[in-house]
Amino acid sequence: MEEDRSESRRPAPDLALDVLTAGLNARLADADARLALAYPGSSGARQPVHTVYVPADRVRPGLAAEWGKDAAASLAEYAPTAADLAEATGTDAAAVAEILPRLVDKLVAEPVEDLRADLEDGYGDRGDEAEDADVVSAARALSADLAAGQAPPHFGIRMKGMEAAGRARGARSLALFLVTLMEENGGLPANLVLTLPKITSVEQVEAMVWLTDELEERLGLEAGRLRFELQIETPQSILLPDGTAAVARMIHAGQGRVSALHYGTYDYSAACGVTAAYQSMAHPVADHAKAVMQVAAAGTGVWLSDGSTNVLPVGSPEEVRSAWRLHASLVRRSLERGFYQGWDLHPHQLVTRYLATYAFYREAFAPAAARLRAYLGAVAGGVLDEPATAQALAAALVSGVRCGALDETEVAEASGADTATLVGLATRRVGQE
Repeated sequence: MEEDRSESRRPAPDLALDVLTAGLNARLADADARLALAYPGSSGARQPVHTVYVPADRVRPGLAAEWGKDAAASLAEYAPTAADLAEATGTDAAAVAEILPRLVDKLVAEPVEDLRADLEDGYGDRGDEAEDADVVSAARALSADLAAGQAPPHFGIRMKGMEAAGRARGARSLALFLVTLMEENGGLPANLVLTLPKITSVEQVEAMVWLTDELEERLGLEAGRLRFELQIETPQSILLPDGTAAVARMIHAGQGRVSALHYGTYDYSAACGVTAAYQSMAHPVADHAKAVMQVAAAGTGVWLSDGSTNVLPVGSPEEVRSAWRLHASLVRRSLERGFYQGWDLHPHQLVTRYLATYAFYREAFAPAAARLRAYLGAVAGGVLDEPATAQALAAALVSGVRCGALDETEVAEASGADTATLVGLATRRVGQE
């Protein structure tokens, strides 16, 4: 007997789906607005691959170029050939041979991507007169480099933090630094970076917001012009007494002013009870803190930076090469874990900073470009990537170009997209296409 299909032929009821959709939009409007405000995604700005910390009294015109020359000299002395550098650092010999010309060029053209005049741990307490003089001198040195076209792409200061003992001095140095920069440059230079250390409460971040707001008003700056990094180096900046993630609260307490989270290796490890011999960027307490930072920053547009190693490439040739090998491995480890920036404390570390960074991006280049070409429909078949994965692939290629590991022409040829297209893809908010 033939099956009765009358049910399937019955007209669909009028569910007034437009009314339902309007109801959903109304119910979720506030949540949508909060999501867009709290998680704006990447700005597309260039993130430096490192931050170089130098005590403020040692910041002078031409410092970045001096670091580059010192790094190049160490390369010539301790690893004069690609084979020597590969052996010294434990990096693939073919990769080093390909990277070495780029590395040498980088040490000349742009040896430092981000310079921080340090007024905190690397500087100490020298009294008001000395610190005032050093703040002014550092600001004038950076201004001279700007005028000469040799300033790093990013620069600024690490002031003393909001702890009771240092907050007055920190505010004074910040104000003096800003005033001097404005006097020397006829305004506040772009890409200025401020670092707030030793944070132990959400209220200290709120206080920094208040301070920057007040300084903007007094100096005639645009509202929101002064942004700052949070240095995550205390347990109180990771976990609140009720067990919630302090760093997540701090990002949003910054009201859009927080630009980055920087992990402080040694202060944090010591505060967690790790004895000095075992304090490291690779210690489990460091990995836990950085994992919390990473989740807290995801989608906010706030950059992440790993910390430093205090094992410096100085001394005998064997000591230099051993420190290079350690530094290269730690830089690579950070990159693999999604931390695309770190700290460098000595000119010789520039060699392994760029070697490890360039090796990472050049390894990622071919597969990332091929997958993006497939994703963008330039070829049939390939891997069916999610939009979020395509975003990450584009971001890797853009970062590789910006730091000098990759060339725009080779990326465009391999991926089928120019840099502007890749930047747009890397900064697109997934789910908002």
